[in-house]
Amino acid sequence: MDYTYSILILLMPLISFLILGLAGMKMSHKTAGLIGTCSLGVVTLVSYMTAFTYFTADRLADGTFATIVPYNFTWLPLGRLHFDLGILLDPISVMMLIVISTVSLMVHIYSFGYMHGEKGFQRYYAFLSLFSMSMLGLVLATNIFQMYLFWELVGVSSYLLIGFYYPTHAAVAASKKAFIVTRFADMFFLIGILIFGYYVQSFSFSFVGTDVVMADGTEPFIQANMAKAIAAGGFIIPTALVLMFIGGAGKSAMFPLHIWLPDAMEGPTPVSALIHAATMVVAGVFQIARMFPLWIQYAPGSMSIIVWVGVFTAFYAAAVACAQSDIKRVLAFSTISQIAFMMVALGVSLPGHEAVLDNHTQLGYMAGMFHLFTHAMFKACLFLCAGCIIHAVHSNEMNLMGGLRKYMPITHVTFLISCLAIAGIPFFSGFCSKDEIITACFEYSPWVGWIMTGIAAMTAFYMFRLYYGIFWGTENKEAHEHHTPHEAPATMTIPLIVLCCITMGVGIYSTIAGFAGWGGNFGEFVSAAGTPYTIHFDTQIAITSTVIAILSICLATYIYKGESQPIADRLYKQFPRLHRAAYKRFYMDEVWMYFTHKIVFRLFSHPIAWFDRHVVDGTFNFMAWGANEAGESLRPWQSGDVRQYAVWFLTGSVALSLVLLAM
Repeated sequence: MDYTYSILILLMPLISFLILGLAGMKMSHKTAGLIGTCSLGVVTLVSYMTAFTYFTADRLADGTFATIVPYNFTWLPLGRLHFDLGILLDPISVMMLIVISTVSLMVHIYSFGYMHGEKGFQRYYAFLSLFSMSMLGLVLATNIFQMYLFWELVGVSSYLLIGFYYPTHAAVAASKKAFIVTRFADMFFLIGILIFGYYVQSFSFSFVGTDVVMADGTEPFIQANMAKAIAAGGFIIPTALVLMFIGGAGKSAMFPLHIWLPDAMEGPTPVSALIHAATMVVAGVFQIARMFPLWIQYAPGSMSIIVWVGVFTAFYAAAVACAQSDIKRVLAFSTISQIAFMMVALGVSLPGHEAVLDNHTQLGYMAGMFHLFTHAMFKACLFLCAGCIIHAVHSNEMNLMGGLRKYMPITHVTFLISCLAIAGIPFFSGFCSKDEIITACFEYSPWVGWIMTGIAAMTAFYMFRLYYGIFWGTENKEAHEHHTPHEAPATMTIPLIVLCCITMGVGIYSTIAGFAGWGGNFGEFVSAAGTPYTIHFDTQIAITSTVIAILSICLATYIYKGESQPIADRLYKQFPRLHRAAYKRFYMDEVWMYFTHKIVFRLFSHPIAWFDRHVVDGTFNFMAWGANEAGESLRPWQSGDVRQYAVWFLTGSVALSLVLLAM
């Protein structure tokens, strides 16, 4: 099939960014918003057309999907090792096109109402276009270096959007924190890329194991020289992959590099939805999935690092979420925990004895990608609902909310459905993907399976604690006297309904298909080997996880639904230190502050600064002083006085004659 039109997926948001960035201040808010939204509308239409064509027409004879490269050209040749730019279409990149374009379009539409009247409205839409283009370029990259270029563009875009309210000190500090922490992690990513490129002599993704077809039928890439890397030492590829994983852990906010994400809530709420659902934080998961064939074949032992980092991060973030009072920060730590679920799913995908992609590998990989898809929809809905709530009550704090269900019926229903989805209740999309992850975890290790089941129960608990704190509980009548809450305008509620319908539709179909063993479910399109894989629910695990999730919801209902919460108050008083530690994120920000200020500064930064001031600056200052003094000494010789020149000429001539006579 001809996919030359796919270039529009990158061109449209780029053109929108340039127009709004260069001429946005000369146009009205409505015009700027329409330009940004219409460009994403075209991107969404082209993405859906690409996905439909790809998944229906480009399956090979053995049932796998072809990897298609409609565009690829050499940007920077360095002999055999060269940097390419292009577009690559395979199952996970096409799936990501659907996720990114759908959520981004909903955020663009939603922002019409949420950002109405804000100073810098045109600038906001320009940054949104840049953010969307950067993430689309990342998932369509034909090689790992192109991925890194767009990876950094994603970081720049997030910096601009998190710090959008730049007159506010907290927003500026949060944007710098996000930029610095992710740049620190990206340093390891770059080192891993350079090690990989040096030994393999290629940056391409041709190791994916599927047929790569160009528009003219030629092979676009040099096959990766893995034999050379293995001959140089079996640790080369695992080391490069682990370094790349550190970069992904920073971008996806894995412990201990998670500290930037909660503070990123200082940006506009629609930006939070875009970052948490479809763009920045899933980049790390996508990177592991893209490099997955290398992990399976050359570094299966190192995958335990992914598993245990993911397990600990999921538990840590869930524990912190149980104690937060800011609704956006509850959702932020929920995102950290759910991204960790995806990481664990990829990590438990160990190969069989012959290092081939067996059913277990298919299950873990497919479950991680499936959860990425479902989580993007219901988490975007949750964040946009939070924006509607903040828009109505002008606060992020739960203690200033309560009883909002009668004022905001649409937000209430969509938020409840999204909570049921993330809690893992049957017939909602989160149940299908999370159950597959837990099944893969049990096959990997019963310990990991039970731990992840417990964390899933914590997820149901803290999400319904949030739900009851917002929509039930004690109504803040004092605040409502001055400002009665109301439902958001249609531009804000329509995206909620669309995302909620996707969550329900995917959940109902996948649940029925999973129990019935039908084909055509998510595993049919996205699996580790590219071959069709039918989801079959493990009935025992599905029932167990569902019962535990329902019990967690019942516990949250018992504690938080009423007008008052005596049990919660009693627990706070009985365990004040534990509650405060969880509320303060177990002091991880303070640990990093101590590490950077007391250890890094004193042991590294201070000596380097001293060396810079006294040795580097001293050397160049001495050279400048010497040149200046030489000039001062020679300046009298160039006075323009002819008599002085004659004296010097005669003196020199006599001195030279005497020297020659002496010789």
